[in-house]
Amino acid sequence: MILRGAEIARYLARPDPSRPALLIYGGDAMRVAMKRAEAVKALVGEKADEEMRLTRLSGAGLKKDPAQLLDAIKEVGFFPGPRVVLAEDAPDLAADAIRAALSEWKPGDAAMVVTAGALGKSSALRKLFEPHPTAVTAPIYDDPPAEEEVARWLADAGLRQVPPPAMKDMMDLARALDPGDLRQTIEKIGLYKHGDDTPLTADEIALLAPATVEADLDELIHIVAERREAEFGPMMRRIEGQGVNPVTLCIAALRHFRALHLAAADPAGPGAALSRMRPPVFGPRRDRMARQAQGWGMGPLEDAVRSLLDCDLTLRSTTRAPQMALVERALIRLAMTPRGRR
Repeated sequence: MILRGAEIARYLARPDPSRPALLIYGGDAMRVAMKRAEAVKALVGEKADEEMRLTRLSGAGLKKDPAQLLDAIKEVGFFPGPRVVLAEDAPDLAADAIRAALSEWKPGDAAMVVTAGALGKSSALRKLFEPHPTAVTAPIYDDPPAEEEVARWLADAGLRQVPPPAMKDMMDLARALDPGDLRQTIEKIGLYKHGDDTPLTADEIALLAPATVEADLDELIHIVAERREAEFGPMMRRIEGQGVNPVTLCIAALRHFRALHLAAADPAGPGAALSRMRPPVFGPRRDRMARQAQGWGMGPLEDAVRSLLDCDLTLRSTTRAPQMALVERALIRLAMTPRGRR
């Protein structure tokens, strides 16, 4: 059985203990590890390690000693309860050992959880698991977690009062963070809200969301695009202290103002244009950039793009002028552009 879409998160949260084996594979090792931990916990509980109901095997070692997997699933545990045999980072060469264990598996034996990296269509592991009548295949993609999954993580952290605006902000955060960082952020929010039964708010999410260099860089460019020159200096000093490369800063600003120019020029309106971009701009960021595009207009945005292109060319030339100073001058001039000029 091959799981698809939302089925993957739902199944891994509550795997069927009557099925003999589960293959979890994907190119992102962190995502695979998270899903593996979630599935194993659901199958055998949190105390499986100390009760010796979880056996860990090296997937690479199954080629040299294929019998160890069959022996492990047939073992009788000292403690009562379900058992799992975990074969991590299994290569295609382990397929024969897993096939032999699957053919000998009987109800009451330990369930097998196999993890692997990215597997192509011709992979021996996929060819073994996907057509198997009782084994389960869970491909893990790099897509952000779905709202159903995020809601479950929030509930696990004790956050059950999450109104729609707060959930919308959580989903925006889910698109910006890796799943591991998102889970840690949710757990941190859960600790912050421990004993507080009031609904989760957008301000609380913003307060506890991780601050990254990328986030600060984005905020600096938004300050420039919104012409909030009074806030420019402190944020610029913060960016400098983080060691951001001047060329990186200039390119980020140029990309942003080009997007604003395209949005301002679109007959369907800035919001529609930003949604069609690749990658698309969505959520509050789209609304914010649409307001920026409307506030500037096409003419000033053309001038802004031209000035940033000139700055980029100067940075790549043989000039001896301090590079960060050149970028700062270009940005502060944009931030001080008079409003109302179309």
